[in-house]
Amino acid sequence: MHGQAGARMDRIEALEERVAHLMRAVEDLSDVVARQAAEIAGLERRVQLLLERAAEDEALQGETPPANVRPPHW
Repeated sequence: MHGQAGARMDRIEALEERVAHLMRAVEDLSDVVARQAAEIAGLERRVQLLLERAAEDEALQGETPPANVRPPHW
């Protein structure tokens, strides 16, 4: 009977180790996701600024963007 209890304790310890490693991995991944979210937010702001600048440049030129101009054969 003592052998079964020892085997159970070994199994519990192994499971506790695995849980500890998994918890660490989750924390590490959470940090990565948080950094990526901040970077994505910064990139979105930059893209928005670039789109606004492009629209301003387009308005100043007074030209219709090529995508909105009918081809000459129409």
